Amino acid sequence: MSDLIRWEPMSEMMTLREAMNHLFDDAFTRPISGMSGYSTMPAIDLYQDNDDVVVKASLPGLKADDVQITLNNGVLTLRGEYKQEETRKETTYHIREQRSGSFERSVTLPVEVDGEKTKADFENGILTVTMPKVEAVKPRTIDIKVK
Repeated sequence: MSDLIRWEPMSEMMTLREAMNHLFDDAFTRPISGMSGYSTMPAIDLYQDNDDVVVKASLPGLKADDVQITLNNGVLTLRGEYKQEETRKETTYHIREQRSGSFERSVTLPVEVDGEKTKADFENGILTVTMPKVEAVKPRTIDIKVK
């Protein structure tokens, strides 16, 4: 024996209307930052071990002098600017995807760090900021006394 299911035409229309709303929302309200060549935000990795919190930022084409690092109230901020080379008037570009413009990237740190002992290294376009954790948040091993 088979079951009969009542068809509700209005439920089908609501689904179509919702699909159209999603289509327009995605097309007109989503930022373009994910497209290649349009984003000046540096890609970062943030991780921690027992002693440190580390942020690695990919900054190809920049020098250490082009980047400013600030640490304030548990927020690390990287600022810099990609400069665009000057073009000649007789040059015609067919594709131009080189980054240009200023950027600012802030990230909230997962634990409290010691700003006085923070160090930054820049090698081959990779900025590594190493921030030691304060003693209060470091994991401790507690010995068990046997009676």
